[in-house]
Amino acid sequence: MARDLQRILTDLDRDGFVVLGGLLDPACVERVRTACRGLSQLPRRSGGLRDALRRLPEARALLASDALQSLLADLLGPRCFAVRAILFDKTVHANWNLGWHQDVSIAVCDERREVPGFGPWSRKQGVVHVRAPAAVLEGMLTLRLHLDACPVANGALRVLPGSHRLGRLTAAELRDLSPQKAVDVPADVGDVLLMRGLLVHGSRRSMQPAHRRILHIEWAAAALPGGLQWARAFCDDGVSPTRD
Repeated sequence: MARDLQRILTDLDRDGFVVLGGLLDPACVERVRTACRGLSQLPRRSGGLRDALRRLPEARALLASDALQSLLADLLGPRCFAVRAILFDKTVHANWNLGWHQDVSIAVCDERREVPGFGPWSRKQGVVHVRAPAAVLEGMLTLRLHLDACPVANGALRVLPGSHRLGRLTAAELRDLSPQKAVDVPADVGDVLLMRGLLVHGSRRSMQPAHRRILHIEWAAAALPGGLQWARAFCDDGVSPTRD
């Protein structure tokens, strides 16, 4: 495991992403897939459902995998926690093209506080968000758990390797990035894509629209400054997403 961990760390530090298989229990993956079919239809235009872990309690068992929990503890520390969870589903009704961008907004609790470096503020499907400074985003890790096969033809993620080391970019700086360095990141059912905060990524429209359900879960390990509070992705019922 030590050798695998070193490889993962090397890939994350160099490229900003790595795809891992074999971390998730196939039976748990199938239970989440079944639960997704019981959800009310996702917003047709966005194809995204926020606050997904509250709507999909079956996903807790998926995240409770010993292998996944150990990896998170190794990468972020044993007291890391999930701060945002979105279920994406690219279908014939929600088939989008997403240009190069960084995930710079974080989900926070309802109380708004004016803290230097944070802002502007927004509300997305009832969840309060604020743009965060690079120092916060660099300490985060995103897990994308694939509930369906995601080949290139079905709108797989595209990334710019190493772009997480460029800091938080302006819109003009994003437009100036060279697309020749882009890499497609296809994945199979049950694969986990790890992404460093600030990695530049995007996706094309699917050429073969089918379900492309992905649980996008962002993790952090440090408190926010100025009294800001993370909006925890798990219900406040005593269930912790990671070991203490």
